[in-house]
Parts: sequence; structure tokens; C-alpha cells
Amino acid sequence: MPEAGKITPPEAHLKALEFIEHVTANADVVQRRVLGEILGQNAAAEYLRRHGLSGRAGADPDAFKRLIPVVTYEDLQPDILRVAHGDTSPIFSGRPISEFLTSSGTSGGERKLMPTIEEELDRRSLLYSLLMPVMGQFVPGVDGRKGMYLLFVKAETQTPGGLVARPVLTSYYNSRHFLDRPRDDPFNSYTSPNEAVLCPDPYQSMYSQLLCGLVQRDEVVRVGAVFASGFIRALRFLEKHWRSLCRDIRDGELDPAHVTDGGVREAVSRVLCRPDPDLALRIEAECQQSSWKGIIPRLWPGTKYVDVIVTGAMAQYIPTLEFYSGGLPLVSAMYASSECYFGINLNPLCDPSDVAYTLIPTMAYFEFLDLQHSSNDKADVDDLVDLVDVKLGHEYELVVTTYPGLYRYRIGDVLRVSGFKNKAPQFKFVRRKNVVLSLDAEKTDEVELQGAVGAAARNLEQFGAALADYTSYAETGGSSGPGHYVLYWELLGGDRDRSPVLAAAMEDCCMAVEEALNSVYRQGRACDQSIGPLEIREVEKGTFDKLMDYALSQGASFNQYKAPRCVQAGPLVELLDARVKASYFSPNCPNWRPGHKQWTNNHDEDHNPV
Repeated sequence: MPEAGKITPPEAHLKALEFIEHVTANADVVQRRVLGEILGQNAAAEYLRRHGLSGRAGADPDAFKRLIPVVTYEDLQPDILRVAHGDTSPIFSGRPISEFLTSSGTSGGERKLMPTIEEELDRRSLLYSLLMPVMGQFVPGVDGRKGMYLLFVKAETQTPGGLVARPVLTSYYNSRHFLDRPRDDPFNSYTSPNEAVLCPDPYQSMYSQLLCGLVQRDEVVRVGAVFASGFIRALRFLEKHWRSLCRDIRDGELDPAHVTDGGVREAVSRVLCRPDPDLALRIEAECQQSSWKGIIPRLWPGTKYVDVIVTGAMAQYIPTLEFYSGGLPLVSAMYASSECYFGINLNPLCDPSDVAYTLIPTMAYFEFLDLQHSSNDKADVDDLVDLVDVKLGHEYELVVTTYPGLYRYRIGDVLRVSGFKNKAPQFKFVRRKNVVLSLDAEKTDEVELQGAVGAAARNLEQFGAALADYTSYAETGGSSGPGHYVLYWELLGGDRDRSPVLAAAMEDCCMAVEEALNSVYRQGRACDQSIGPLEIREVEKGTFDKLMDYALSQGASFNQYKAPRCVQAGPLVELLDARVKASYFSPNCPNWRPGHKQWTNNHDEDHNPV
């Protein structure tokens, strides 16, 4: 929706909107102040002193830019492990490390431990406080109503030194900022009781939150979760358990077979306070229909939008969400990570493909590696540009310096500058860096693979089938021949009585994926024969739920989980292979002719030189 559609904000929101206007209009000044504050607060940090930033130079931004290197997690891991094992000296920060925040471990590596400080919760809360004032400019009638947000925690662990280690959202949901939030603020008014959110058992938490959301359906004006994948998982849970949920609503009592946690049962009983057979009948009438198209507004008729992240790897869930949402806007409101909260979407009702995030200059000190000039693996400080110096249309890797003590840390996200809010740039999320398939000279990144898979899957529509989820695996070759790409596809629908026809369509999908990949891949397939035919392995329904269950069992957070777009040999491949129903291969090589215009893709060639 264009910004011309803005609504005059209520008085309560004006202060937040004025803050956004001020910090974006003065982004250069604010950023320099933020860097000075970080260096001053952490002047005693061993890490800074080790790199020569001490004494008079300790709080000097110019000395910082000259002396402090660009680093990755692997560079910091030895110091992080010192903190984890109980070293309380000021290694990273002048403030005590309060806990470790764990990354999801599903974007491209093992879970990481990010040291943080107590005051960082205030900064995260500030970013949350900006979301509803921004949204209120575009959507009327959300004040005094509720959001059905499905929020989850992960059980905490402790490091050998006694510090808590948990996902960033688990930390936030356990904090006073969330638990003591003012309930008269529309952003903070949820259908889920705190006890249900904080229940570490994902099944009991999901069942309780959906039950409370259904009971309060007439008060709901927005629904959502953190990621699109999590919200779709909730809808599939509802598809499986709606009869039990309706029975509880009809009886006015929570079935102990589904929820045993005493605190959760007591909290839910305050919502499920009386039998309501009429409501149960209305919900049953919708759920028992043959199609769940538009089920969200059918069950929650007052819903104005669906609040989930649909950028990056989540973009492939957009068609499924559109099916369930019946045309409701899909809103990606904010951009954040375990390392730092970054920014917000100032045009939240835009098309999902147009989502751009404005980095809020007070959150951290932001620098950027221009990918046109820097290599993938190494970065020189001279390659960095400041927030206000990025160029429209350029792609950058985000580098942050944070108050808790990450200095010039490479986040690993690739962003493209799509516009500006005053002096502050607006970025489209492009991809995670270095999440690729590669067998030979070719390198297939997440965006390219997603585009190829999405286009190929459209071949299934004529058979009433659709792609529910997918991942990939580069299966290396051996004596039987060269390695090849393997795609694991979970399908929805499809006429199994026409299986020979559908099998031919799946082979066409294999070909369509290969035709859409970069010219280096196609050369390896058609000319060099260094890559074998692409294979699609169709897996049983529910396989990707099992994949998520495995990730949760290994310590991933439900809120932060993203289905991996590439898996490595080991337990995940074994799990997937155990549930394969059928396998299909490309029947022919993809077209490839050197220099032929049809197969020239400037973006691919820039990133995949022959």
C-alpha cells in the first residue's frame, strides 16, 4: 500500500513517530554518538585494548575505524568460551555479561553464543514500542483489541560458568519488559496468557494458545507468529486438533489429555470460563469444510492483517499464507537477530516482495561491506562504509558494533539498498551469506535456488498439487558417477490416481529447476559432465514437521526456527531419506551454449564467474 494511505496517528503514537523522524533525519550524528557511547562504556574491555584502543584513543571513533578489525564468530569464539567458562573480567564489555543469547542454528551453521548485557533489553523494547505507532498509520481500529500471536520459549541451559544461555526471544518473554508490560497498550494485548507462552512444552503451549485464541476470536484484530513457517505449523496443528479444541470450548473445560501443566491449566481456565456450545458449533462449521482456503478470516473475522516475517527464506511460504489468509495483508514488521535488533518496516502493508527495513540508528553502530569490492571470506577495514554512505541499488553485508561488545562483527546477512527515510537507508533482505549448494565450480545461493524451485513447482498446479516445503542436499559422487543436487519436496494435494502423469510432471520439475540455475551449473551438467542429473525426492506428509522436531530436540528455538534450505550429510539427511516416497530425475541435460543470450543472467555471472 502506498504511503499516501496513511491515517492521522493518535496522540499516544506521535512521540514514537517523532523519534523515528528525528533519528533518521540525523542518522550521521546519531551514529557517531552511538559509537562514542559504546567505546566509552566499554573502555575497559580487554578486546579493545588488545587491538590498541586504549588511553586517549579509547573513545576516539577515528582510532576505532583505524585499529579494530572486521571479524566473524569464529574469530571471537575463544574469548566467548572464556566467558562461558566463568571468566568475569571485562573481555568484551565494561558492563557485566548477564547471559548468552543463542542463535537459531538453522540459517547456516551451529548455534552460536552471543554475550549480552541487561541494558540491551531496553533497546529491544524500544524497537518493539515503535511497531504499533507505525502500523497505526495504515490500519485503523486496532486500539482496545487483541492480537492472537503464537509465541514460544525454549528451555534454558547453563554454561560451565553458570550463565544462562537461551534464544533471544526466550530471554525477552522471560523479562520484566514482557511480563510487566502495560496491558492497555494494543501492541501488548495478546490472547495468550503468559503462562501458556512460557510453557516449555511446545505441544501444550500450542494447544493452549490456539484454544485461547479461538475463545477470544471476536476480540482479535491481528494474528501472527515470528516466522511464516511457525504460523503455518500452527495452522496445521489446528487442522489436526480442531475437534478436541471445539470439545473443550463446548464443555468449558480444558482436557487434561492435552495440557497437564498446572500453571497453564489455571491460566487457560480464566479464559475458558464457561461452556460455549454456540461458539464450538461456529468453529466446527468452518473447520469441517473441505477447503481451508481463507480459514484465518473465517475463524477470526475481525483480523486486519497477518504479522509474520516473510522475507528471505520465509518468502517461499507466501503462497501458502495467501491461501489461508484469504487476501489479508502479510506484514513483515521488523528485522532482528540474536546479535542485535536492527530496524523496522515503515510501510508495513506493502507487497511482501517490496518489504524494506529502515535501520534505526540508535540500536547499534552500523557499517557495511560493499559486495562489489570485498571478497567473500576476507574483509579489510577500508572496504567498510558508514550507514549514511551506502548507495542505492548496491548490495552489502551488514557489520555491527553493539553495546554488549561485538565490534565490527559480520552478521552474514546480505542487504540491498532500496531507498531512504531521510538520511537513513532502507534495505531489502536478499539472503544469508554463503548458504549455497556447490559440487564443482558452480555456487548456487539460497535466492537462486528458491526462485528455481518456486517456478518449477508451478508445474504441479494442474494436478491439484502444491509444494508445502523443501530443502536441498549436494550429494557427492563416487564410482557410480558425478555428484548431483538432491531436492527433498513435501507436497500438498495431488491426484494420486494419475500417478504416471504426476511422475512425468515431477520429471518436468527437475528439468525446470536445472534450466533456471546459473550458467556455471548448466555448463557442468551439459558440457563438462561434472554434475549429474538433478533429483527430486518426494517425502511423506509431515516430514518437515519431523525436521523441525529434530531441530528443537537439539536446542533450536521454536520462535527462531527456519527450515534449512540446505542440509549436510548426517542425521537430517538420514531423517529425510527414511521418509522418501518416490524419486525423480531430470530426463535430459539443461540447455547451455557459451555466450548465448538466453542463458545470460548478469546477477548470476557476477557471482559465479566461469
